[in-house]
Amino acid sequence: MPTPDLLRRHDVSGPRYTSYPTADRFVDAFGEADYVAALRLARRAGPRAVRPLSVYVHIPYCEQLCHYCACNKIVTRHKSRGAEYLQLLKAELALHVRHLADAAGPVRPRVSQLHLGGGTPTFLSDAELAELMDALKTHFELVPGGEYAIEIDPRTVTRERLAHLAQLGFNRLSFGVQDFDPAVQQAVHRVQPAEQVLALTADARELGFDAINADLIYGLPKQTPASFARTLEQLGQMRPDRVALYAYAHLPQRFKPQRRIADGDLPSPADKLQMLANAIAQLGELGYEHVGMDHFALPGDALAVAKRQGRMQRNFQGYSTQPDSDLIALGVSAIGRVGATYSQNAKTLEAYADAIARGHLPVVRGLALTREDLLRRAVIMAVMCQGELDIEALETSHGVRFASHFDAELRRLQPLVAEGLVTLDARALRVTPLGWYFVRAIAMVFDKHLQTDLDRARFSRII
Repeated sequence: MPTPDLLRRHDVSGPRYTSYPTADRFVDAFGEADYVAALRLARRAGPRAVRPLSVYVHIPYCEQLCHYCACNKIVTRHKSRGAEYLQLLKAELALHVRHLADAAGPVRPRVSQLHLGGGTPTFLSDAELAELMDALKTHFELVPGGEYAIEIDPRTVTRERLAHLAQLGFNRLSFGVQDFDPAVQQAVHRVQPAEQVLALTADARELGFDAINADLIYGLPKQTPASFARTLEQLGQMRPDRVALYAYAHLPQRFKPQRRIADGDLPSPADKLQMLANAIAQLGELGYEHVGMDHFALPGDALAVAKRQGRMQRNFQGYSTQPDSDLIALGVSAIGRVGATYSQNAKTLEAYADAIARGHLPVVRGLALTREDLLRRAVIMAVMCQGELDIEALETSHGVRFASHFDAELRRLQPLVAEGLVTLDARALRVTPLGWYFVRAIAMVFDKHLQTDLDRARFSRII
């Protein structure tokens, strides 16, 4: 269990490493032509060509503004916007399929992971969600045993809507809980009584969903260590299969909605650290295993099993049980990964819609990875996902001498070794059980871009 002093010492800003290099390194010089070339190359190339894809669909709309939110979203009560956006998604999907078909022939690409995020995916009506899933199933084969997830705002669903989602093929739900305390909910403009969320969770289990996730945020206005402890007690009644425990990053200069939060309502840094320490202890008492960073899972959950078996992966949606694969991203601002490239769609709805209207994929920036990027990505993802780096295997696959290539990094790693966060010998680097709480700090040691970057304020704090 990390001590308050250790938590305080590592309470610095740093990337979450859903990719390496991180998205702030993407360049405008990477565009549609580069992405199309990557699509065609990746689907022709060896085992990757037959490996199932992951698909992410971004739905940007929300009916109400949550004051803490830093996501790319559009707040509106005009439901007609959803129907208009759906047509854009279907057009973008058709453009993707054209290029994938050129590479793979008449066989539908297989998909083992689908995630609808936002925004609020359930902003779309039941009929619109059915139309979207029909389009996806027309062009892709959703393989048995895959993970098909959708993010849920509890204020937008009923038992009947959950039943509809199950019929469409979703098998995992992610509930945005954040906090159960009424005063905190009022302060962040997201009122959803605990009884409502608990009832929906019970409904989801009766309807046969494979797993339920819950997101919590500590450091919100009006929170105290005592109030957040009560939220965790109520979470124990909900008993989700996975819990994401995020730290609130107050950046009102970057995220306009956060300007509605009074600085004086925020908990002190000491109270915020106390909330984290208490939450780690409470989740452990509730039977959750720490799987990495700010994620916890019950021992029988597929993610906890994947971690124990060394199969856990990481992509732009976070930790995953699915094999490392190409990620097709659909929708405004969505980020994908194909082969040795990353790509991002236009961030504004106007630019996104304009590109599609002209028959173009809406990619506006991205990155083609260098050999050095691929080497460091391999190290960072081994640390973040398996908690262990096989040095000999890395040297063989990338043609380097680890000790000499990473001489400076290994010297920077020594204080973390001394703190008991990581062990290192000639054969392997291993994250200790204590080190899993600080795995971002360990990965940051190998981030070449970060070592020369003094401005880290754009990243969230790792504690």
